[in-house]
Amino acid sequence: MQEHDVVGIGNAIVDIIGRCDDAFLARHGCAKGSMQLVDAPTVAKLYESMGPGVEISGGSVANTMVGIASFGGRAGFIGKTARDPFGQVFSRGIRAAGVTFTTPPAAAGSDPTGRCLVLVTPDGQRTMSTFLGVSPQLGGGEVDAELIAAARIVYLEGYLFDRPEAKAAFRQAAQIAAKAGRQVALTLSDPFCVDRHRAEFRDLIRGSVDILFANEAEIASLYQTASFDAAASQAQGETKLAVVTRSEKGSVILSDGKSTAVPAAPVAKVVDTTGAGDLYAAGFLFGIATGKSIETAGRLGSLAAAEIISHIGARPEVELQELARKAGLLA
Repeated sequence: MQEHDVVGIGNAIVDIIGRCDDAFLARHGCAKGSMQLVDAPTVAKLYESMGPGVEISGGSVANTMVGIASFGGRAGFIGKTARDPFGQVFSRGIRAAGVTFTTPPAAAGSDPTGRCLVLVTPDGQRTMSTFLGVSPQLGGGEVDAELIAAARIVYLEGYLFDRPEAKAAFRQAAQIAAKAGRQVALTLSDPFCVDRHRAEFRDLIRGSVDILFANEAEIASLYQTASFDAAASQAQGETKLAVVTRSEKGSVILSDGKSTAVPAAPVAKVVDTTGAGDLYAAGFLFGIATGKSIETAGRLGSLAAAEIISHIGARPEVELQELARKAGLLA
């Protein structure tokens, strides 16, 4: 199999993106800026109430893989869909973006394909209500060992960690990657996700993870401290390389006892923060997989995050490879 720069394992989700005001969030009990897991009746009720929405292939790590492809990298994705219309939307979308996706859909009679209602308020904040459907039922037998072994970096999505079979798939992928001499990266995904799995995440990080991605809230939750400096210090002691995004403050990369600060790339107007962390990870992982320095990888991440927050949706609207060339980050 042809070598890939990065292969991601995560929830195969269809994003349904729409606009709303703060009052709508309050009426429906949605905590602004958060991601909440909901059941099928709840997602159906919100879908009926939210007004017009754009349906697009999504999911956190899937978005990252699309970003890597936009940089000109070779990306693959492993994730579970159903044999239904939303499954077709997901499959068509990710393949059209240039990402290798060969995971077969679940058998007839399974839960439906997952979907995420992304509600964007006028200040650009996104609030997500996610019905996971069949996506977390990805099991070890569905991990493509050949694809994993052919990836320079394997990227795991924290959101997928809620079911035993998905945890087993994670560990299996990490073992395959380690045996093949590949790197393993993990995104913590959400502070609530960290709250649910803190001890297991820390065990996984210490034993199997080469690159950790988190934002300020997630790293603070992981180490149960309100102090960014304290969390960063603990991360340096437990990780080989940790990347912490800090919104408009940019990012901090912790490696070999050193801290590298990377400023946020300028953006004229923040329209929608959906996918900012996903696309930062795309730039950073692409940079590392293709031999760039840590600082250049961080700048590629900042560039991709700035592009994504300048418009609605979590997929690039312009080729990130071209933006990076104009910024002098790629030849």
